[in-house]
Amino acid sequence: MLINVSNHILFEDEYVLVINKPHGLMVEPDRNGHHNLLHQVQGYIRNNVAKGNEVYAQHIHRLDRPVSGIVLFAKQRSVLKNLSEQFAERRVKKFYQALTSNTPAQAQGTLDHWHRKEKKKAAIYEEAIPYTEQANLAYKVTALEENRFLWDIALHTGKFHQIRAQLAHVHCPVIGDELYGSSIAYQPNAIALTASKLVFFHPVQHHEIVIEVKGFSKI
Repeated sequence: MLINVSNHILFEDEYVLVINKPHGLMVEPDRNGHHNLLHQVQGYIRNNVAKGNEVYAQHIHRLDRPVSGIVLFAKQRSVLKNLSEQFAERRVKKFYQALTSNTPAQAQGTLDHWHRKEKKKAAIYEEAIPYTEQANLAYKVTALEENRFLWDIALHTGKFHQIRAQLAHVHCPVIGDELYGSSIAYQPNAIALTASKLVFFHPVQHHEIVIEVKGFSKI
């Protein structure tokens, strides 16, 4: 998938770039040579920003290919270090929205499980077993219409496929997510999950930056 990067920019200055990634686009290169967001952002900087200077852009975090939403890039190497430390120290706040066809037992609460990556999927456990790590999120569920439920999620840990696997574990797979048991179609190469809000501190000016995108209101 090729995009016009300029049309997907949510915030940009000389230090950082924030992109609204569409469903179906990989964030980073793979061994099969698929189009990816990183190379397209680097091309945007080369053509519009760098003007003969070093072209530098590096994503700080990733979103799964079928997931849409906010992706943060550093435009300088020193900025990459600062933002990576913010993520590692859990100073960055990450929020998502998802659509499911089922609702959990409680409309609001937390999901606290143990997570382990197993080949191309994540496995979720109620208790710790070897090679698992804690996976935590908070959520609030709102009914949109019959058999359609909107999840507002605050992600406290950032594990592989965490939201997808945890929601499936409580019998609420994300709509369109066949890998985790959804039998309802969504859109081609997409699931009904979006990174809707990101809160971080500017790596140079140190003030808080809040980035939001429009989430789901209906399906």
